[in-house]
Amino acid sequence: MKSILIIGLGRFGRHMAQKFLQNGHEVMAIDCDEERADAAVGMIQQILIGDATDERFMESLGISNFDLAVIAIGEKFQTVLEITVLLKDLGCKYIVARATKDVHKKLLLRNGADYVSYAEREVAERLAIKFGADTIFDYVELTPEIGIYEIAVPKKWLGKSMVDLSIRTKYHVSVMATKKKNQIYPLPHPSHVFEADESVMVMGSAKDIEAIT
Repeated sequence: MKSILIIGLGRFGRHMAQKFLQNGHEVMAIDCDEERADAAVGMIQQILIGDATDERFMESLGISNFDLAVIAIGEKFQTVLEITVLLKDLGCKYIVARATKDVHKKLLLRNGADYVSYAEREVAERLAIKFGADTIFDYVELTPEIGIYEIAVPKKWLGKSMVDLSIRTKYHVSVMATKKKNQIYPLPHPSHVFEADESVMVMGSAKDIEAIT
């Protein structure tokens, strides 16, 4: 179980808090808006109303005791930057922040953020990949170059095994799992024979995935 601080109780912050709680983590949330805080009372037990840019207020929380702090504010970059720097100065172990521009992301990473999310952009890119190709069912970005794709079994793979196809050598992708009737089978045996009624989850670059789909 991790101890997590959520700063900002807009939709993004509430969704993050809810998911962390569902996964058994301990969550404390803060927001300067009393109405937003009141709206989340039924979901989060530990909520404080306060200004996350106030050093005395933040210091009173014992920031170094949290495993993770999420700055769930995206529209006010100056505020996000101030909070990021303050959290770092107070010994925060890991900081996740939001950004809406590339330059904001770079500045946040340079000033203490460990991970910066483009929430809307990441969702948009994932949906564009998912719905832009008939043979790609889902996608998770690992780095700007590499992702995990759920794809239909390529026709040239049908009836053949990974050993027969020499997938890594020939196609430069790794098979992570197969999926059949909503059941996922991780790390299939090299002798697994691909069938038309299953999908396959492969890790690789967009260029290599495009070449096989």
